[in-house]
Amino acid sequence: MSTDPTTEDPAEHRARVLAEFAATINPQKVRVMRAAGLDLIEAERSGAWVEDIDGRRFLDCFTSAGSFNVGRRHPRVVAAAKRAVDTLDHGNFLLVSEQTAALATRLAGIAPGNLDCTMFGCGGGEAIDFALKLARGATGRPRIVSTVNGYHGHTGFALSAGGRAAFREPFEPLMPEFGLVPFGDVDALRAAVDATVAAVLLEPIQGEGGIIVAPDGYLASARQICDDAGALLILDEIQTGMGRTGRWWASEHFDVEPDIMTVAKSLGGSLVAISATMFSEDLREFLIPNPFIHLSTFGGSDVACSVALEVIDVIEDEGLLANATARGAQLHAGLAAIAAAHPDQVADVRGLGLMAGIQYAEDSMGPRMSFHLAQHGVLAVYSGNQPSVMRLMPSLVATEADIDHLLGGLDAALDDLLHGRGLPEETAPVRPRRRPPRGA
Repeated sequence: MSTDPTTEDPAEHRARVLAEFAATINPQKVRVMRAAGLDLIEAERSGAWVEDIDGRRFLDCFTSAGSFNVGRRHPRVVAAAKRAVDTLDHGNFLLVSEQTAALATRLAGIAPGNLDCTMFGCGGGEAIDFALKLARGATGRPRIVSTVNGYHGHTGFALSAGGRAAFREPFEPLMPEFGLVPFGDVDALRAAVDATVAAVLLEPIQGEGGIIVAPDGYLASARQICDDAGALLILDEIQTGMGRTGRWWASEHFDVEPDIMTVAKSLGGSLVAISATMFSEDLREFLIPNPFIHLSTFGGSDVACSVALEVIDVIEDEGLLANATARGAQLHAGLAAIAAAHPDQVADVRGLGLMAGIQYAEDSMGPRMSFHLAQHGVLAVYSGNQPSVMRLMPSLVATEADIDHLLGGLDAALDDLLHGRGLPEETAPVRPRRRPPRGA
């Protein structure tokens, strides 16, 4: 018999949900979140903020790895979703869809360069998978080059391009002909790219890698290296796109146009699952002989495309690119001041717009600072590939007061950490146990 959460004590409600999640989904996730002080159950969600079932209010600075650029449950996006479900459903993926065509046309209008064509999917990994399939199919070449500590998803081709061994090793052997080079190293990239390479896959800013911004000239050099070798340049804008850095696409900061670009996360406006792989018309020629060579039953559904169209309108109508630039400048100035005041605890701050990273002095500070920030009303999570780096990615609707709240919470959390206030023992970093080697 189900329990009515509206009549349940909040503490009992939270304990029950955590127990159910641990028993049926992932017990280690519950342990890790509890250790970081983030074993909360989201309840009311609005704008840049979220409230848990205990009534605690948090400025969301994780935003599901940058999925909530227009905020949580933006009223216009919610209204668009309601209108869509009143008359639409997923649609039949084999038929021509008015909503899908409208969104593809709109994306082409804001995309860099001549990325006029789109293949829709449901998530970022799916978008990367198609990007890599398209690169191999269109060039007739086998090899893919990506970067150490890069992150592109957990599906087949995407995982093979990922730069973290912990994600890859349990599933090896992965797809063949994938190679990794250090991010930002032009000489290593040039040495790796030859006539066998179909594509180079890069993030303009490594998100899971620790908010590592591409060094000056790196993306331009990558563009030239690809052109010289006849390879394609794929930019993964899944975290960096949709206005996160103050422009529609992070590549615009570097004046570089890719051959293929992947988009996901915030395209769905916090309500629907949708991703897009954008590419140039000449690459579409590969699909002409077999238009069904790549399909997604729910990718680019009529409802999801209707919502995504409203997301683009909201970003434009509400000036969220300009707001991301202004609030980003405020955030980075505040982070620089905090770093200067805490030189023994903060090693670096970096990022663009409202995609910021603060690197602590050592790895254990990541989960410990998540705990302390939560005590001051800030929801933030350390990077997956770099636990010493805290990602700070508030929604683009964040106000000046919201950023002040974040900076004040960070300053207070560092003070708590220094003085050992309120830190449970279990916030020591949790390290997954390695499986024994095959055959052991």
